[in-house]
Amino acid sequence: MIFATKPFEIHDGDGIRTTVFFKGCPLRCKWCHNPESFAFKKQIMYDEGVCKNCHKCVGLCEANIVIDGKHVFLRDKCVRCEKCARVCPAEAFSVSGYDITPEALVEELLRDELIMKGSGGGVTFSGGEPLMQVDYCVKVAKLLKEHGINLAVDTSAFVAREAIDKIIPFTDMFLFDIKAIDEDVHFACTGVYNKQILENIKYVDSLGIPMEIRYPYVPGMNDGEVEKIGAFIAKLKSVKAVRILPYHSYAEHKYTCLGMAYPIPDVPTPTKEEIAAATEKMKALGVNVVPY
Repeated sequence: MIFATKPFEIHDGDGIRTTVFFKGCPLRCKWCHNPESFAFKKQIMYDEGVCKNCHKCVGLCEANIVIDGKHVFLRDKCVRCEKCARVCPAEAFSVSGYDITPEALVEELLRDELIMKGSGGGVTFSGGEPLMQVDYCVKVAKLLKEHGINLAVDTSAFVAREAIDKIIPFTDMFLFDIKAIDEDVHFACTGVYNKQILENIKYVDSLGIPMEIRYPYVPGMNDGEVEKIGAFIAKLKSVKAVRILPYHSYAEHKYTCLGMAYPIPDVPTPTKEEIAAATEKMKALGVNVVPY
């Protein structure tokens, strides 16, 4: 179950890449910009602002009705039949999530094989948490390797060690987020504790597999973790680069379309000065911070 493939990505590993976004995630990061990745199931997204009030969806199911002449979507009545998405001329409805065989996905990914190889890029598994579907990932990875495609795995590391071991033989690089070192801060930000995450990162590091570490910097939430995260990274041997990712609220509209409340509406985007200060603190600890 995936929800998107995006070609020509340049922030998900080396070179030009195609990123595969998997549905399903065990974390609930309050700043997540892919809320459609939380649930493993298909979801209906409804953009009320796009609706033209044409009523073509009305009567197809119990979820779409008319009140005072205006179309109303009753999300609690939705059974994900997808009829609304098929008939809506304004594309106010869309379906997040679809099944695809490993063979069909690889055929799609290989359309840009020459571009990926020519740029030193490849394919990145992301999400959500791709390793929640590790057996599927392995099938796709095997097929990609038959064509010499570089593979990066962007994982929360909040998975069983067995899942990591299954994908390691096919992985050229891991991309890890470190949201916090303090376990209580991490729980407050993501809904899970971080012991398993940090242990898995250290395990991958011990095997000498190249890694890139990302630190999502969110004012008032984990901005006090800079030195702790830097000190942890400084002890690792296989980190190629560290990127500090400034929080933004661009995904807030997605939450609305999913019928979800945006968790942190009042958190500001960090200033360039804040990011520069965090960067200098990490560099002072010997961490190779590169621009995002």
